[in-house]
Amino acid sequence: MDPHRFVTAVGLIDQANASDPVWETWRGKPYPRTWLYGIRMTDWLVRLYPDAPETAFLAARAQHVCRWLIPRDRYPSGRRGYLAWRTFLYRLHGETAARLLRRAGSGESAIGQVKRILMKRGLKRDPQVQMVEDAACLVFLQYYFLPFAQDYSDDKLIDIVGKTWKKMSPQAQQAAIKLPLSGREARLVQQALKRP
Repeated sequence: MDPHRFVTAVGLIDQANASDPVWETWRGKPYPRTWLYGIRMTDWLVRLYPDAPETAFLAARAQHVCRWLIPRDRYPSGRRGYLAWRTFLYRLHGETAARLLRRAGSGESAIGQVKRILMKRGLKRDPQVQMVEDAACLVFLQYYFLPFAQDYSDDKLIDIVGKTWKKMSPQAQQAAIKLPLSGREARLVQQALKRP
C-alpha cells in the first residue's frame, strides 16, 4: 500500500461527500450527510475487520459517494422504482469512486475491486463485498433505523430487518445483537429474528 496514494484517495472521497447539500446534526455538530455516512462506514469496518484490505476501506468510505445527486423521488414509488433507483446508485457510486481513485493514482486492479464492492457483486462469496455490506447493515441499524422506522408499519419493518439480517455475516450479526436499541426498534428486531 502506498500511504500517500491512499490518503489522497480518502481525501478525494471525503471532498466529494462534503459537497452534500443536506446536513445532519450528530453529537451537537452539523455534518454533510454523505460525509458523515462515510465516517460511520469506516468506523464499523475498522471495528469489525481491523485488517481489512485497502480496497474494502476505500469502498466503505465511498459507499454513498455523491448519492444526493439522484434522489429517491426521481424514481416511481414502490418496490420496482426502489430497485431501479438502487441499481442506478450502485453504478453511480462505483463509477464516481473509480474516477476519484484514478485521480489519486490507484491501479486499475484496485479500482476494479472497489467498483465490484460498491456494485454488490459477490455478496456472500467475495469477503471484501461482505465486509462492506456488514458495515452498511450495522450503520443502518445503529444510526438510521429509528428515523426510517417512523414511516413504516411494524410488519414492513420486520420484513426489512429480516432481509438485512440475512445479508450479514455471523460476526456482524453478533455485533448487531449488542447494539443499544430500545423501545419499538428493539422489539421489531427481536420479532424479525424469530421469523424463519
